[in-house]
Amino acid sequence: MAKEINLNADMGESFGAYAIGNDPAMLEVVSSANIACGFHAGDPLVMRETVGLAFQNGVSVGAHPGFPDLQGFGRRKMTMSAKEVEAITIVQIGALQAVAAAAGGKVTHVKPHGALNNIAAVDDVLAEAIARAIKAVDPGLIFLAPACSAMARASEKLGLKTAIEIFADRAYAPDGQLVTRGQPGAMIHHPEEALAHVLKMVREQALFPLAGGRIDTPVDSVCVHGDGPEAEATARLVKEGLAKEGYAVKTLPAMAKFA
Repeated sequence: MAKEINLNADMGESFGAYAIGNDPAMLEVVSSANIACGFHAGDPLVMRETVGLAFQNGVSVGAHPGFPDLQGFGRRKMTMSAKEVEAITIVQIGALQAVAAAAGGKVTHVKPHGALNNIAAVDDVLAEAIARAIKAVDPGLIFLAPACSAMARASEKLGLKTAIEIFADRAYAPDGQLVTRGQPGAMIHHPEEALAHVLKMVREQALFPLAGGRIDTPVDSVCVHGDGPEAEATARLVKEGLAKEGYAVKTLPAMAKFA
């Protein structure tokens, strides 16, 4: 079987008069887009425009649910019960499904955002709440979950299609979680460094924590955050590097393991 991999980015995070990232440029590069659903970023018009542009570029669309935290861009921790997390996830997926249907397409995956993603990566209760929400809305949806996370385990437990994700522009801690933003070395800013980081993980099918060591993991998808100044250059270089490595870069639903 030919080697396949997915390249994704978080998008649709502009809001009203405030523009974040260069979505048109990124949508010419990535194969899947995680689109904000109005809770941590985005608004109905941004959602509609981003979904439409994604479909025009042959990019698959996923819901990117986050905490209801526009001011903090969804990166601040919130204390919510499992029932609340399940409910806000259902609502956000449903909103994007309606937008996608109006554009003649459909949502095919879900990837949590920011603090919600970070907390659910290590919290089995919240991870299962998110997985339940996805399954309740559409059991055919792909759960795009971080490597070595409680969400990946919850997705497998509930029988969902599970895509394991690594990050091109983030460093890893010894437990396989992301190094907290603001900590030294947490962010990888230069495209060449991000490419080397990705190729090492993909070749070895493992994470390599900043402090040293190795954690084996399958890799289905690579994320490049779309809101940084080097996002487009990083995404293009990573895509070219993966192609040279012999990988076909595909949308998530087009990958053989999810067919």
